[in-house]
Amino acid sequence: MVQKFAEPGSKNRIERVAIVGAGGQVGKHIAEEIMKTGKHTVTAISRFGSKSPLPKGINIANVDYENEDSIINALKGQNFLFISVAVTAPPDTQDKLIRAAGKAGVPWIMPNGYGSDPDNKKYISENFVGRGLEAGIKAVEDTGSASWVVMVCQHWYEYSLTVADWAYGFDYKAKKVTFYDDGEYPIVTTTWQQCGRAAAALVSLPVLPEDDTDNSLTLSRWRNRPLYVSSFKVSQRDMLNGVNRVMGTTDNDWSIEYEPSKDRYERGKKALAMGDRTGFGTAMYARGHFPNGDTDVGDKLDNDRLGLPKENFDEATERAVGLWRAGYNAFGREY
Repeated sequence: MVQKFAEPGSKNRIERVAIVGAGGQVGKHIAEEIMKTGKHTVTAISRFGSKSPLPKGINIANVDYENEDSIINALKGQNFLFISVAVTAPPDTQDKLIRAAGKAGVPWIMPNGYGSDPDNKKYISENFVGRGLEAGIKAVEDTGSASWVVMVCQHWYEYSLTVADWAYGFDYKAKKVTFYDDGEYPIVTTTWQQCGRAAAALVSLPVLPEDDTDNSLTLSRWRNRPLYVSSFKVSQRDMLNGVNRVMGTTDNDWSIEYEPSKDRYERGKKALAMGDRTGFGTAMYARGHFPNGDTDVGDKLDNDRLGLPKENFDEATERAVGLWRAGYNAFGREY
């Protein structure tokens, strides 16, 4: 039975946080923002031999993914585990981590899946993330002891504006942008920093109410539930306007093309079926641009509850453009 109130005299706080992928894309920001609070001991779970750079000052626990005992030992005493593994990691990596976390007694786990709403079954089945997202949730539930929280942030803004033209449509080198449909439909997108701040705010909450008169916000509010966060609700037209402001360009400097989102989705599916892995991203992002509100979780957002700030759109766009200028490689990181 799930405990409803904190036991008298208990610390009722998340003190020890473990992060898999603390040197990666969203994991780095989660680690840094949690460390900023000064309220937690933060440990990076890192594979022996990994050369992935980690945030300064973080504790490091090296593990062998082929040796469950090494993972269990690294996770003993941890109160919350964030998992952010690279797409290049072996497909059973998360299962190994969650199984070990259950045996180590970790009570809270955020599985991989920073993006789509698991409650929108049609959307996650059509954008290809459903199987992995639901598998992570099930793995946590199968421990019989741990609780999950999934961060629903939709696509990461900096990543999607920079990674390739199959995402938000931008090819900076060729000065080309492809609009889905007319490019005017707004979608929800979230910066890495906002994801990190949401994670830090979440684990800084009391775990449980003190008693039945305690109405303060607690981590238990999100027990086995999604956590909804966002940064902006913007269209590709808004994005190009922002890029123009940051880069000092105008529309005349870009080749602007248009493709119906449904046609692009089908094209991506066909490419994926033929073995072209970029077809996955093409179809996934195209599905997210269908003008039917699938990314809009505005009525569910937890931003205000967690005290998340309003962000500056141009500052976020400048960070994204800066990644491209620095030669950002989204697929060069380890797990």
